[in-house]
Amino acid sequence: METVNQLLDSIKDVGRDAVRGGYSRAVYSTPELDLRQWFIEQAQRRGLGVETDRNGIIWAWRGKPQDGALVTGSHLDSVPGGGAFDGPLGVASALAAVDILTSRGLERARSLAITVFPEEEGSRFGVACLGSRLLTGAIDVDKALNLRDVDGNTFADVARSNGLDPRHVGPDPETMARIGDFVELHVEQGKGLGQGGPAIAVGSSILGHGRWKLSVSGQGNHAGTTLMADRADPMVAAAQIVVAVRDTAAKQPDARATVGRLTPVPGGTNVIASRVDLWLDARHPDDAVTAQLIEWIYTAAREIAASEGCTVSLTEESYSDTVHFDSALSRRIGELLPGAPVLATGAGHDAGVLAGHVPSAMLFVRNPSGISHSPEEYVADEDASAGAAALADVLEGLL
Repeated sequence: METVNQLLDSIKDVGRDAVRGGYSRAVYSTPELDLRQWFIEQAQRRGLGVETDRNGIIWAWRGKPQDGALVTGSHLDSVPGGGAFDGPLGVASALAAVDILTSRGLERARSLAITVFPEEEGSRFGVACLGSRLLTGAIDVDKALNLRDVDGNTFADVARSNGLDPRHVGPDPETMARIGDFVELHVEQGKGLGQGGPAIAVGSSILGHGRWKLSVSGQGNHAGTTLMADRADPMVAAAQIVVAVRDTAAKQPDARATVGRLTPVPGGTNVIASRVDLWLDARHPDDAVTAQLIEWIYTAAREIAASEGCTVSLTEESYSDTVHFDSALSRRIGELLPGAPVLATGAGHDAGVLAGHVPSAMLFVRNPSGISHSPEEYVADEDASAGAAALADVLEGLL
């Protein structure tokens, strides 16, 4: 029986990013494919029946696949330069929990499955939780198939090259019917659990959040021959927009807004850009406030762009309303884990997408620094073990 720490240690060299630090494991990249194969081998070693559905979601079954099963799992892809725990902790904990259940001799009164969802982070195609969105019908299929990565590859092309048929990608009610309850364990991505006290919390809700693309267009030109007074420089406008995003969000209690990615076109050192694309992440517990926040940001962006002789457009790439997890399921988990605090999160998860369709819940494992989406993300060995034990207790109680 392998511990969570041993499982994570076995993949510690997969997808290391020598430039950014941490790990870069974009969906269907070599590192992510290696991790998918690692999971399949680990599942088969435990006697689980493994299959990959038409949306690229891996299912590992303890018992015969059947409707109304108890399902747990997470993802293996990462943000660029991410930490070691975001995603893999949930997958490794699910495997370890199955080991614990086997050691307890638990009879299978109900089927149990572990899932691995692809493109949870959206780091390759720009839409978070793409696999679960496709499964549930939360994204238009044509839109999904035509998403492009930074190299211009469409999701349809990448899916096809990895064994999926683009004609069959999309809502899958037969597979959805197999999920009776879904419980996802994840590293906490804030400071809610702190340094002391319980290491495990029960999730209550996920902050409403979305991604938008701002494209600032100006006049591309020569950096040496174009006088400062003669420029329509979208980079200058973009810089001011980044500050406006911060300042606008700071005025709204509980709002968060971030520009984490910016791409100048054509991107030469001695070239005034013709266009600059910025990707905006915005979040707030009240979906109406999020919508208002985006409107304010876009108004400010238009004014800034005009002042620099530029124009700007705004495109929504994805949005998820605030999610409240199933109260009955969460209450039952609380009974199985007495003393575990209840915790809301500002991070999105596949459990949040599934929550609109099946009873869903989350467990969070302490991250003492509160740092995530960074190489500094951390879970102590004893807390990882406690998380797997807690997940096993929950699964046993629900089975």
